Amino acid sequence: MQPEKTCGILSIRVIDYTQDRIEEHECIELTEAWSWIGRETVTWIDVIGVPERDELVILGRQAGIHPLTMEDITAPDQRPKVEEFGSYVAVIARMLSERDGRVVSEQVSLIFGENYVITFREQPFRVFEQVRERLRNELSLLRGMGPDFLAYTLLDAIVGVYLAILDAVDDRVEDLQGRVLAAADPLALKQIYELKEDLLTIRRAAVPAREVLGSLASRELSLVRKETIPYFRDVYDRCIQAAEVAEYTRDTLSGVMDLHTSNQNNRLAEITTILTIVASIFIPLSFITGFYGMNLRNIPLEDSPWGYPLVLLIMVGVAAAMLLYFRRNEWI
Repeated sequence: MQPEKTCGILSIRVIDYTQDRIEEHECIELTEAWSWIGRETVTWIDVIGVPERDELVILGRQAGIHPLTMEDITAPDQRPKVEEFGSYVAVIARMLSERDGRVVSEQVSLIFGENYVITFREQPFRVFEQVRERLRNELSLLRGMGPDFLAYTLLDAIVGVYLAILDAVDDRVEDLQGRVLAAADPLALKQIYELKEDLLTIRRAAVPAREVLGSLASRELSLVRKETIPYFRDVYDRCIQAAEVAEYTRDTLSGVMDLHTSNQNNRLAEITTILTIVASIFIPLSFITGFYGMNLRNIPLEDSPWGYPLVLLIMVGVAAAMLLYFRRNEWI
């Protein structure tokens, strides 16, 4: 995902729309953004960055948001959840992305009421830009639906990223599996642990999100209209799929880990076998050279001109006989 253009440390964008018209504003002040709430149109306020606490207090007062919700927004490591506070529904989710070949996650907070949706995110990922493009299309179903449908669309985009990143991770696991099958790759262990961490990051996002989407699809929230529930069920099913794929990929990676360990053990056993054979062959050879290296008189063949080649021949014969014996016993 390529990043969006931002307006500085804190970037605020407003899209106000109905079936017939759409109005967009970028790089506006935080206090100005909340003045759009309360119109008869549907308003989407997208906050990119980390607002100051005082600014969020002002937002809470102007938009009627509970202080506990604002506290959840400012805490970057909240577990995904959904809560209804009378006039609005607050959703905490995790957005996934790839940076330098690793999977990272960040918190995305979403609040929707009768006629507005407010999103808070740290990074300007382009996944929400796709939702804006749909809003700019006059024939889009999104233009004629309420804020709950916009909330569904945003959550569906987040889950779509889960599946896309899982596909990429699954390809990396398959490639690693092929290399481990072909040979004992010394770098495989490091890559296995990196992939395990990536899958853990994905599961920490997808598994709790499944519970969140299940709540939104269960008809228990008054701000979720009956006609929107089937859409939430659809994204709920996709989130279940993401969690299952993450679990399956993790099992596959565990198999790759076992295969890598087995390859390493087999390789170690082969090396140990070779070293043992070499040592076994040189034991009698060392005895022969040690015997003829003794500083004593009347050693056999000491004065014979054929002594040196005969001893070498005996050593070669002993080595050949031992190799033949090892071969017949299938030790090599």
